[in-house]
Amino acid sequence: MLLDLSKIFGKSKNSKDLAKERLKLVLIHDRANVSPQFLEMVKGEIIKVISNYMDVDEESLDIQMTRTKSEDGNSVVPALVANIPIRSVKNSGK
Repeated sequence: MLLDLSKIFGKSKNSKDLAKERLKLVLIHDRANVSPQFLEMVKGEIIKVISNYMDVDEESLDIQMTRTKSEDGNSVVPALVANIPIRSVKNSGK
């Protein structure tokens, strides 16, 4: 079962957008050899940690698992790419 954060936070998606999101998760699974459920868990944890320090726009949040060349350039490795719009930084106590 996929965790649809938009349902939790009130943004409803039409069936086209939902199908598109599911297809992206399937492609990510194929490319990075991780399950869509795993990626959703990672997204949830990232949101939880970052939300301690910043107010983020969760509706525009985009986190993807992709593949990139390794540092030595001899192999391809998984990479986590995140686009997390920040609305504001919370008081850091400084």
